[in-house]
Amino acid sequence: MSSSGRSWPLSLMFLLGMGMASKRTNCPSRCSCQYLEVNCTGQQLQEFPAAIPLDTRQLILAANNVSYLPAVELSFLADLVYLDCRKNLLGDDLDFTFIGVAKLVYLDLSFNNLTQVTFSTFSHLLSLVVLKISDNPNLVAIEKDAFANNTWLRHLDVSRTGLTFLDTSTVRDLPNLRFLGLSDNLWHCNCSFLDFINWMTESNVSHLLVLHKTDQHAENITCYTPEGLRALKMPAVEAQLHFNCLTQLYKQDYIFLCLIGFCIFFAGTVAAWLAGICAVIYEAFILLLYHETMEEQGHRDRLEEHLAVARELTKAFLARKPSRAYWDQPR
Repeated sequence: MSSSGRSWPLSLMFLLGMGMASKRTNCPSRCSCQYLEVNCTGQQLQEFPAAIPLDTRQLILAANNVSYLPAVELSFLADLVYLDCRKNLLGDDLDFTFIGVAKLVYLDLSFNNLTQVTFSTFSHLLSLVVLKISDNPNLVAIEKDAFANNTWLRHLDVSRTGLTFLDTSTVRDLPNLRFLGLSDNLWHCNCSFLDFINWMTESNVSHLLVLHKTDQHAENITCYTPEGLRALKMPAVEAQLHFNCLTQLYKQDYIFLCLIGFCIFFAGTVAAWLAGICAVIYEAFILLLYHETMEEQGHRDRLEEHLAVARELTKAFLARKPSRAYWDQPR
């Protein structure tokens, strides 16, 4: 084989290597790139940046004007573990957005325009440990099973949002949860919220929140409605709700008790009526049986009397002896 023939594969490998090297050193416009990190903080980006290296592990898009995260472009970043999108314009629909970044460990979506969190929003992030969705004033709903697949979640912050209620089951089944940010929300502290407050008091999450007295948000978990409980902190609210919900009765409670009393009265009346009917039927049956027995006994007594008379007549007839003249009479 000629020397030119031998050098051809080497040249091809060299070109491929240069192409891969150029791809790794490629960096999106107005962003800075270091080893496995792309930082686009504060660059007034309107869209998700293009040409992000595929081996990026950390992507920072903070303080921009990005309103949409393309699921397809994100799925190319299969090794991404850190994504910071705080202070953008991300809004309505993030369902299935993170379906291609299953290795993600850290996700910050705070200071955006999120409105709801559903099961499909984060269900594919099985390795997620830190999730920050605080400071989304339009976030008013989090589904019960929104974090059902995020069992490794350790840090969850939903502070300063539009939430008024959070179902206990949403966070109760997160075995590794150690920090839960809830401060400065418009909590509606009614009897339905009492279960959540009890869970906070008894769980390890609540214990950590109590320990962090130096955190300026730790003591800002207060009620917004109803008016009588506004600005009360959780310990005081718990005692007040226990008193209101477990000792006082509302209109619907009285209605319920009246219905229960009527049902008991009606059931008792019906039961007494049925018992009376059964007693009358039983007494009539016994009386009929008695009469039949007495009639049968009467028939037996009369029969015995007739038999006794017949026996007496038979004895009297047999006791009589005909005279001699009777037998001598000609026949």
